[in-house]
Amino acid sequence: MPNMEFTSHAKDMLIERGIVEEWVWRTVNAPDRKRRHPDDDNMHYTKMLGETQGRVLHVIVNDHYQPNRIVTVFFDRRLRKK
Repeated sequence: MPNMEFTSHAKDMLIERGIVEEWVWRTVNAPDRKRRHPDDDNMHYTKMLGETQGRVLHVIVNDHYQPNRIVTVFFDRRLRKK
């Protein structure tokens, strides 16, 4: 597992949005796409998860801290499989 920790907001979002922590680790370890976002300078990881009926998990990580901080997690409706 990467050297990352969840912020309290990210932990709350796991519960509120019904996201399994294992899905987050799978997304950051083997993303479909990984990019640095120019607006917030955070790393954005996305992955389509089969067990979520084609929904795409989006994980935002602030990698300017050690350990890196998982800022938030959500299902990205813009990237949903058609």
